[in-house]
Amino acid sequence: MFIQTEATPNPATLKFLPGQAVIPSGTVDLPDASAAAKSPLAERLFAIKGISGVFYGADFISVTKTDGEWQQLKPAILGAIMEHFMSGAPLMRDEESEAAGDSDEFFDAKDAETVTTIKELIETRVRPAVANDGGDIIFKGFKDGVVFLHMQGACSGCPSSTATLRHGIQNLLKHYLPDVVEVRPT
Repeated sequence: MFIQTEATPNPATLKFLPGQAVIPSGTVDLPDASAAAKSPLAERLFAIKGISGVFYGADFISVTKTDGEWQQLKPAILGAIMEHFMSGAPLMRDEESEAAGDSDEFFDAKDAETVTTIKELIETRVRPAVANDGGDIIFKGFKDGVVFLHMQGACSGCPSSTATLRHGIQNLLKHYLPDVVEVRPT
């Protein structure tokens, strides 16, 4: 098994590509060690000193560090990922994943058409680019012209995420939807 690594715009996060599917659909964000109990692989990764976050995408695993240098951390991370995939163990302990969903969205019913367009633009134009950087973006709500989005994986806490939201995504949504006046993180 050959695992590639890619840098992300977030210097504290590295993207690992095992060369096979990681999660069948959606994404899973495990932002701390307590969330790792849901995943045997995440438990292995959080057992490495200095690891502070794990994120699963379709074909990648983003790992975030708080301490240490990537040169020292990478061998242990690569070993944990390789051991997991070679063992055949499931990624998640139960069949449910935390696939990105609509469960906690908020918006007024009169804005349903605008929200549908916002979601479509995020899905087709924003998510692929964000996934390429080792993260994900989730629509959370729309109120009074403000779009609320949640950044996950490498994008969470990334120094350039504010610029991505304000200049990239906000400009895109404003271009297509005059009702949008601002984009804010949640």
